[in-house]
Amino acid sequence: MLRLLLASLLLFPAGCRAGQGPPGAPPPPASPGAPPPPAAPAAPVLLHWPVPRPAPLTAANPVLWVALAARLGPASAQAAAAPPLRLRSQRGLLTLVDASGRRLQAPELVLHWRRLPLPGPVTLRRRVLGPFASFESAEQAAARWRALGVAAEIARPREWEVWAPADAPDPSPLPDGVRLERFERTLSERLGLELRRPQGAVPLASPLRVEAPGGMHWMQGVHAGPFLLLADAHGGWSLVEQVPLERYLEGVVPHEIGAGVPAAALEAQAVLARTWAVRNQHRFAVDGYHLCADTQCQVYADPGQAGAAVRQAIAATRLAVLVGPEGPIHAVYHASNGGIGASYQEAWSGPPVSYLRPFADGPAPFQARYPVPLAEAALPALLGDGREAWGSDHPVFRWQRRLTAAQIAVALGKERGVGRPTALKVLARGPSGRVLALEVQGTDGRTVLRLDAIRRTLRTLPSTLFLLRSAGPGVWQLEGGGFGHGAGLSQAGAIDLARRGWTSRRILAHYYPGTALQPLGGAGDSP
Repeated sequence: MLRLLLASLLLFPAGCRAGQGPPGAPPPPASPGAPPPPAAPAAPVLLHWPVPRPAPLTAANPVLWVALAARLGPASAQAAAAPPLRLRSQRGLLTLVDASGRRLQAPELVLHWRRLPLPGPVTLRRRVLGPFASFESAEQAAARWRALGVAAEIARPREWEVWAPADAPDPSPLPDGVRLERFERTLSERLGLELRRPQGAVPLASPLRVEAPGGMHWMQGVHAGPFLLLADAHGGWSLVEQVPLERYLEGVVPHEIGAGVPAAALEAQAVLARTWAVRNQHRFAVDGYHLCADTQCQVYADPGQAGAAVRQAIAATRLAVLVGPEGPIHAVYHASNGGIGASYQEAWSGPPVSYLRPFADGPAPFQARYPVPLAEAALPALLGDGREAWGSDHPVFRWQRRLTAAQIAVALGKERGVGRPTALKVLARGPSGRVLALEVQGTDGRTVLRLDAIRRTLRTLPSTLFLLRSAGPGVWQLEGGGFGHGAGLSQAGAIDLARRGWTSRRILAHYYPGTALQPLGGAGDSP
C-alpha cells in the first residue's frame, strides 16, 4: 500500500483537479449547523523511500544489476544550481525511456536535477543501528534483530547501517562502537530529474531506462548496458548497469587479481568472483540493485579492457560456482594472508564457517613449524620468517607501521573519542594470531576496536596480523604480515601455487576445504 501511495506522490504533481477552485480562492462558507470539515490526513510514515527490488540473479536469468554510481545528486534544495548528469554515447544514439513512457534519443543526454514537490508531506521514520565496518557485520546484527521478529534492512548511506521500524524492540547487546538512534524527517519534496528544452523543462519519472547499442562512456570506460537511473531509498539516484554475469566477470577479474597471472589463478579468481556475486546479490536490495562497483563489493570497471587470458579463464569456468551445504559459499578472498589463513570469526562477527578455517599456508614443513591455533610465542617467529609460505613474494607480505597518538585520535573521531590516546593494548588474538580486540586508553576514557572495525578505523594497517610495542610517549610501532582480512583465498598464494603447477580446482580445494564446483543453479542460486 505504501508503494502505491508513493507512486501517486511521484507521478501526479499537485495542482487543480476537477471540482477544485483556482489556487488561492477562499473556501466556500460553511452552512449553519454543518459538521466541521474532516481533519487533514496525517502524513504517511515510511521506513525509507520505497524502491522495487531487482529481479533475482538465477541460472535462468544470469543478469546482475550493478550500480556504476550511487547517491547521485545534490540535496533537493540545491537542485537548481547543481551540475547536470551527462550521459554520452561512444557511438550512435542513446535512447531514454522514463516510467511514463516518454522516449528521447540523442548522442548525449544532459539531465538536470529538479525539486519534485509532493502533494503532501511524507515522514521517514526508523531506528538506525550502526555504523558497521562491513556488510558482513551489519548482516549479523540484522539477523539478530530479525530473530526478534523485526523487519530489519541493511543500508549504506555512508557507512553500513541496519534500519528497522520505529517501534522495533532494542537489540541486545550492542557491539562496541555501534549506536542505536532514531531517525525522523518529514519532507514535502524529493530530488527528481528533468530534460531542459527551449520550450520548457520535461520532468522524467523513475525508473529511467537507457539503451546504448554503441556503448556509453562512464568513468574512463565504456559500458554496454542497458542502464537504469533509479531513485534510491535515501532520496538520491543510482546509475545501474544490467550486465550479464559472465560479462561482469570480465570487468572484475583483471581488477581484483591482475591480468598477467597464471591461468589457474585467473580461473580460481573467476569462480570466486562469480560465486561471491551470486551469494551477495542481496547486498543493496534496499536501493533496488544487487551490487556496487567499488571495494565494498568487487571492483568492476570497463569489461572491454579484459584481455584474452581473462576471457579464456572465464570461459573455462563458465557459470561454475563453489558450493557448500548451504549453497553458494562465502567466497571471500584477499591479497595476502601473510603465511597464515584466518577463520571467518577472526574477520567478522558471526558463527563459524566450516570451510574458512585458520591454517599455515605453506608446504608441510612450514605447516608443522606453525601449527594452529598459533601459540602467541610463535607469532614473532612467523612474522620474522615466513619465506617458505605460499605467496611470500607479495610486496606487503611483511610490513611495518608507526602510529602516533594524534593519528589515532583523528581516526577514532568524536564518536569513539577517548581524549589523547595514552596506551594501546591487544586484548585478544584468534587462532591464526590475528588481533581480535584492540583497546585504546586515553585521557578521557577507553574504547575497544574489534574484528573488522580495527582496520576500518586504523586505515593505514594492512591487516590485523601484527605485533605491537611502544616506541616512546604517544608512539607505537607495529610489525605485521599480509594485506586484507586473511580469510579464504590468498591471491598471492594462489598465484604462487599456479606457478608451481597447481590446477584451479586444487587451489580452490586448498583454500575452501569441503566445497565443490557446481554449475549455477545446481545447488540453488543463493543461500
